[in-house]
Formats: sequence, structure tokens, C-alpha cells
Amino acid sequence: MKQFFKFVFATVVGIIIASIIPIIVIIGIISVASSDKAVEVDANSILHIKIAYPVNERTPNNPFAGLSFLGLDGEKAIGLNDILASIKKAKKDDNIKGIFLDESYMMSGQATTEEIRNGLIDFKKSGKFVVAYSEIYTQGFYYLASVADKVYINPKGIFEFRGFASEITFLKGALDKLGIEAQIIKVGTYKSAVEPYFLTKMSDANRLQVTSYLGSMYDHFLTGISKNRNINKDSLFNLANNGTIQEPEDALKYKLVDGLKYKDEILADLKTRTGITEKKDLHSVELADYMKSDAKKDNEEAGTTKNRIAVVYASGEINGGDGDDNSIGSEAISKAIRKVRLDDKVKAVVLRVNSPGGSSLASDVIWREVMLTKKVKPVIVSMGDVAASGGYYIACAADSIYAEPNTITGSIGIFAVLPNLQKLFNDKLGITFDGVKTGKFADLGDVSRPLTPEERAILQKSVNHGYDAFTKAVADGRGKTQAYINSIGQGRVWTGSQALKIGLVDKLGNINDAVKSAAKKANLKEYKLVTYPEQKSILNKFGEGLSTEVKAHFVKAELGENYRYYEQIKGVTQMMRTPQARMPYDVVIK
Repeated sequence: MKQFFKFVFATVVGIIIASIIPIIVIIGIISVASSDKAVEVDANSILHIKIAYPVNERTPNNPFAGLSFLGLDGEKAIGLNDILASIKKAKKDDNIKGIFLDESYMMSGQATTEEIRNGLIDFKKSGKFVVAYSEIYTQGFYYLASVADKVYINPKGIFEFRGFASEITFLKGALDKLGIEAQIIKVGTYKSAVEPYFLTKMSDANRLQVTSYLGSMYDHFLTGISKNRNINKDSLFNLANNGTIQEPEDALKYKLVDGLKYKDEILADLKTRTGITEKKDLHSVELADYMKSDAKKDNEEAGTTKNRIAVVYASGEINGGDGDDNSIGSEAISKAIRKVRLDDKVKAVVLRVNSPGGSSLASDVIWREVMLTKKVKPVIVSMGDVAASGGYYIACAADSIYAEPNTITGSIGIFAVLPNLQKLFNDKLGITFDGVKTGKFADLGDVSRPLTPEERAILQKSVNHGYDAFTKAVADGRGKTQAYINSIGQGRVWTGSQALKIGLVDKLGNINDAVKSAAKKANLKEYKLVTYPEQKSILNKFGEGLSTEVKAHFVKAELGENYRYYEQIKGVTQMMRTPQARMPYDVVIK
């Protein structure tokens, strides 16, 4: 019931906020006066990294970044691309002596955290230091911080170390009270996206798959900490399983951290490390500012070669239309892939997929462009946090696929949901319907009545056809038989590590590994990276309806972590339009 109230709260607040946003759009745009001037980095500086915002694939072209008004926090959100680029640049920057990881909440997926973590490990190869500090260590931030040379916590702080948990919200009880029946048509034993609408708890098959992939992710989590903190993995498991870590002193006792310190002590330590006297200010540069430092020099170092490798970002749910920075529109992504295919300067393509899927039709449209592109130039896929269902569909035609060990992938299956609102209309609202039709199936899909057996058979045939096309595309792309793909399909979700073993991915690695692979396959020694789809300017967005993006910005700011409930409710209406190739649900690990 608590989850139901969260849904209601998120929806009501979202509607209220969205209704007032148009009034302040102009005020907000006028108020944005952030400077894009390059920042000079002083000698003996530290790069200050504080990630307290959701990390998207690319830094958004957001007019409200850096803006604070009406009580909303306008902290600039940095994309994964610029976080990784900044860490890489800092490794070679003589003015940067080390990195300070500070109070980060890591509101990002497991694979995104993994890529940043690997970037820090590479940074340390320069001999420079990484120091981590927080008053509150979530498990996500601790996993990131565990690579640091020194990990400190506030003496009165909070240290979370208790294992992973995944929770699903079931809506059947609420739907029953409202008189709504979710009519389910699906293919795949494990395709459990529809379970919340007709069950009150997880099916046995779903419990099996969640236990499997959650266990795989947790094993990778413990292995990484074990390696960097030099603590036996079994010991780490027991510490979490027994609830041993209750206070910061416990974390210190079992060597999860190196010391209990207040912020002033950390700053004093950083001054000592960088050779700054006690009475002088620490030389520090924020991540958002460091992105803009020596921009001209960075461009010059890119060289003059005409060869290009195109990175096409496909992030978010898949639907028809143009989409935006946080969703995949089949029209926009197809156009981008088609453009790089026809561009002779582009010698290879990296398709960056971070998507739980969505419309099966839109996924197929994108898959077609990937397949055509592979015939004329190399296509390498790099998977982010999630590349499942439709997200895997658009990836499967590539020459090779890279995933992180904790990427969520697979979920090869199709489903459709059609609501029957007859009891809601008749019994709850007293509304009835009547009409005429010229054909037996003219009103197929009418939500005011239940499906007839013949109508259900028609829809099931359509879903079966979609699943057959899906498994055939995967079989052709992966060089497997369709029967084998069906055996590992059925909607089942896998981690990247598991997917490697069963042949759904080729290698474990990050986006940089995928770029290197693309360069090697295209026989390129020098190249420039170009990114698609092009991120639109403020004026473009305003002319096309900036208010939608602005509304999302303010709703997110107000709802925080509850924003996902608001998004789930919006997603229900989309799932009832066309057959879906999408994840069983949004994976939330606690």
C-alpha cells in the first residue's frame, strides 16, 4: 500500500508542478546567464568531483543548468561523456595533482558507476592520488569510492553496507478496486513487465531470474571492493549479511574506510598533499568548470584527420517520433544512423545503447538502419546500464557488442496490454456505451468491454509474430540458431557477465573499449569522434516546445527519487498503445 501512495503522491505533485511551469519558463530563460568562458586551472590543484544528480549519457543542453530560483536547486548535471573525458584529461594535466570524491549519491545505474570507477582506476596509473570523503556512504557511492587511495567518513556519519534488494510495485489490488482489468497478451515465460497488473506478487519464473541477475551484480560489487580494499570477498558478504556495519567505527574496524574525519581535516589533508600552506586556500576546480578548461587546446589535440568515428547515443525508452535527450525516437535515431552511413568521412559507428526498450515497431525501425549500416561500415555497440528488450533488439545486428559486467540486458520477448474498463464505467461511474459497426472486428481494442476469444487470438498472433521477428533478428545478428535464442530468450533478463557466457554479448568493456574496437575494425590510427543525434540549441527547443523538458526538470527537482513512480504511471499509458519489447520493469536496487 505504501507504494500505491507513492504513485499517487508522485502523480499529483507532478500534475500541479507541470501546470505552473509555463508561467515561469520565460523568467527562467532570461535568468540563465552562466558563462561558457574557459576556466584557468591553477598549479597544484585538485579536481573536485561531487555527483549528486542523475548521470545521463551526455551532458544535457539545458538552459536551466546552473540556475537556482523558486527554491529549486539548479546544480549543473554533467553527463557520463564529460565525466569520463574530464577524468581522462586530469590524468595528463600537470596542474591537477589529485581527485577529491566528495559526498556523491550516485543516482545512476550500476554500469554508469562502473565506467566512472574504471576511469578513476585508470587515473591512478598516473601516480596521482584519489581521496574520498562523505558524511553518508550509500552502497553505490562506496563502490565508486573504494578505488580511492584513502576513504574517509564523518565520525558521526552513516555507512550503508547491507546487500542488494530489488522491489516491484504490484497494482492489481488497486485496479480491482477501480474495476479495471488488464488484459495481457505476451510471449515469454520470464516476460514479467505485465505481472504488476494481474498478480499481487512475483511469479516463480520472475523470482528465479531476479535472484539470478541480482546475485550476479552483487557478486561483481563485492569482487570489486575486495580487490581494491584487499578484503576477502566472503568476509565482505558476511559483514553485509549479518548487519555488522552499524556505525562509522565498525566500517573503520573492518577496514572498509581508512579514517573518521571531519571536513576541515580532509581539506587540511588535501592542502598537505598539494603543497599548500595552512593559511592559503586549497586550489580546487569543480568538475563542471574543468570541462571548459583549455577547450581550444583540446580541439587542437584532436588533430586534422578527416576520418571520423560516429558515436550515436540511443538513451531512454523507445517510441516513434523524434524523442529527446532522455528518450529514443525511432525517427530521430534512424535519421542519425542513416546520416552517418551515408557520410564518407565516417569510417565506423559506435551505437551507445542505454535503454529498457519500448515499442517493438519503433525498435524494428531502428534495427533496420543498424543492419543496413553494418553492410557498409563497422558498427560496434556499447551497452550502458540497461540494453534490454527493445534496447537489445536495436543492438543485435552490430558487428560486436560490449557490455559492462553489471549491465542489464536480454529480456528478449514481446507483450501487449489492453485495459478492460467496463466495470469502472458501468459499476463505478454509471456510464454505458452503445453503437453500430460495419465489421465484426471494427471496434477491436475498445476499452469499454472485454476482448472476445477471437479478438484475443488476433492480438496473440500479432505478439507471436513480433517475437518470431525478434528472435530471428537476434539469431541472424549473433550467428546462432533461432531455437537457441528462443531457449535463452522468453523475456529472461541477464547481466553483462551472464550474457557473455551465453553469447548475447562479445566482450566486457566500456564505451572507450568500443571506440577502440571500431577504430581497429576500420583500420584507423587517427580519427575524430563525432556524436549524434545533434543536441538542439535552446532556441530550437523553445520553438519545438521547450516546456515539456522544462516541466520534467522541475518535477524531478521536486519529487527526487519518487520521480520514477511518476514516470511509471506515464509509461502505463504508452504500453497500452502498441506491442512492447521492453524490460519487465524498472530495476531498482536498494
